[in-house]
Amino acid sequence: MAALSDSVPDVRTVDLREIRSADLVPLLEEEVRAWRTLFDWNFAPSAELLRRFVDLRSLNGCALMDGRELAGYSYYVQEERKALIGDLYVRSRWRTPENESLLLGSVVAGMMASPQVRRIESQLMMLGLDDRRPRSTSNFLRLFDRRFLSLDFECTPLPEVRPARHKAFYEPWEDRFQELAAQLIAETYHSHVDSQINDQYRSPGGARRFLYNIVQYPGCGQFFRPASLVAFDFHRDGACGLCLTSLIAPEVGHITQICVAPQVQGRGVGFELLARSLQALRRHGCRRVSLTVTSCNRNAVELYERIGFQLVREFSAYVWEGFR
Repeated sequence: MAALSDSVPDVRTVDLREIRSADLVPLLEEEVRAWRTLFDWNFAPSAELLRRFVDLRSLNGCALMDGRELAGYSYYVQEERKALIGDLYVRSRWRTPENESLLLGSVVAGMMASPQVRRIESQLMMLGLDDRRPRSTSNFLRLFDRRFLSLDFECTPLPEVRPARHKAFYEPWEDRFQELAAQLIAETYHSHVDSQINDQYRSPGGARRFLYNIVQYPGCGQFFRPASLVAFDFHRDGACGLCLTSLIAPEVGHITQICVAPQVQGRGVGFELLARSLQALRRHGCRRVSLTVTSCNRNAVELYERIGFQLVREFSAYVWEGFR
């Protein structure tokens, strides 16, 4: 798996399983600071989980080495025929488009070498490529522009909760709603651009796995039930909207998922869900809330901007498909 950089001969990639967790400490400490500075996000729980997997030699991926010094890392997980790049970070001293492309290219090549893998997905908010397009591995690649937005409660008044034009009632999240929520996500994202980015949105089974990961794992923060809501339709059985939240720091919330059934979109359900969740997060003591959105999803972008969300960072979602 080793590869050499033309511009920096001493920089190479090695299998992540050759790295000890102790070697990761300076890098992860820098990455934790970077997440806090850029996104107001406590990355420490994810970093600790990553160290445990590295100690077990069970994490697939690559490390970027400069001589004997660890300069960066990237890891991936495989789910049946799909591989997902979980993270990629290059320390500031070595952060160049060439080194990031070298690391990304090596980890993608490793995934493509697996005969089971048919699709690769990633959303790497820390990747700083100049044009956000890797200089290698570009064959079979599709790129989707996304945005990280943030709302500061100290600068922006909370939106008032006003009844949607479509009559619905709202319940705090309970685990028994999981099947209804999975059906709603699959229905909402049918033919939507976000289902091209995350193929779990394409079926109830995939949406079920997506919901499980949000609730159980710290990748999107600690799941926060009091501000996670399901909207139910007065006129038919089933859910017509969903807003899930997490805490990414003690006083910072994050909207991990918001969707509205196609037949009621544009009738205020999404606004009411979001307003209710924001109110609940503020009551909990949050001073800020963030979310991510695909740039071409203009209706969603306009709603968030109207409420007062501000752009923090643009990044890209990458999908490799068709290579096998």
